[in-house]
Amino acid sequence: MPRHAPVIAPGDAHPACPAFTSTPPATPHSTPRMSFKDLPADARPREKLLARGAAALADAELLALLLRTGLPGKGVLQLAQELLDRFGGIAGLLCATAEDLKSVKGLGGSAKRAELVAVLELSRRALAERLRTREAIDSPRAVREYLQLHLAHRPHEVFAVLFLDAQHRLIVLEEMFRGTLTQSSVYPREVVIRALHHGAAAVVLAHNHPSGSTRPSRADQALTQTLTSALALVDVRVLDHVIVAAGQTLSMAEEGLM
Repeated sequence: MPRHAPVIAPGDAHPACPAFTSTPPATPHSTPRMSFKDLPADARPREKLLARGAAALADAELLALLLRTGLPGKGVLQLAQELLDRFGGIAGLLCATAEDLKSVKGLGGSAKRAELVAVLELSRRALAERLRTREAIDSPRAVREYLQLHLAHRPHEVFAVLFLDAQHRLIVLEEMFRGTLTQSSVYPREVVIRALHHGAAAVVLAHNHPSGSTRPSRADQALTQTLTSALALVDVRVLDHVIVAAGQTLSMAEEGLM
């Protein structure tokens, strides 16, 4: 288990997501490719968006606008929905890499994949920018969304730290340790060193539970207390410890566990 892993920041390669295996059966290439023009006018996502606004569209309809065309014998809306199902919804899709998308039938072309990856990366950067330009303590939802994006779909436990400046704005998210989290597997000295390196005034601790439950264990609580004491020695406050699972988060501060 590495004692210190690379910094995760906008523009860096996104952590690899779990492998997605199911692929649709091949269909004859003689069947016409189905696109928006095959839909009734009032059911076409583009027209619906322009008439009623983006909020009126379902996730699959918004994704279909990016895909533009489906597969032989499969409409673009069906392809979009299958893509969401395969990756576990929008949150899972945001975690997908270009390599993950390459294995999806219908996204083999580099142009379509590049456009989709670009949109996903813009979404990730937008969340990071919100935390850099606003006080994180006043935007707990943005913090949770950001952590969901980076940690929820990791196949193994990851411990990360949000280093914040004196105004509680994000300096950087840094992944510190991987593997089962215990007081012996997370090194307080390393967290203190990185806090001093970044000139952080406060931190938010975070880790994921691949099991799907956000219930904190006794080890989670003991680790939080140990790190809080260690960081207090260098005048760095621990504002929260957020536990992340697919589709949900838990704030130990809000639960009165700190």
